[in-house]
Amino acid sequence: MPEVVPLGLARSPYPDRIEPRTDLSEADAKALQKRTLTNLYNQRPAWLAQAHAQLDAAVAAAYGWADYTPAMADDEILRRLLALNLARAAD
Repeated sequence: MPEVVPLGLARSPYPDRIEPRTDLSEADAKALQKRTLTNLYNQRPAWLAQAHAQLDAAVAAAYGWADYTPAMADDEILRRLLALNLARAAD
């Protein structure tokens, strides 16, 4: 199904919306409604937690944080990110 077209544009810059088939059984339709990103994150499957850990480590390495560990406090991470942003804004 085509996505909405924002005002001022001739066509939508967004990908088409995927809608479920109309011939789904009621049980399948209910099961499909439960497949949301929120539910996926709340269930926190092992593969997702591992992917987040790998992404966090890659981002920390890109920032040059050789001392990063998954146990690093959020306050410390935010302090470092603020310092990086302030330094880049000053350039």
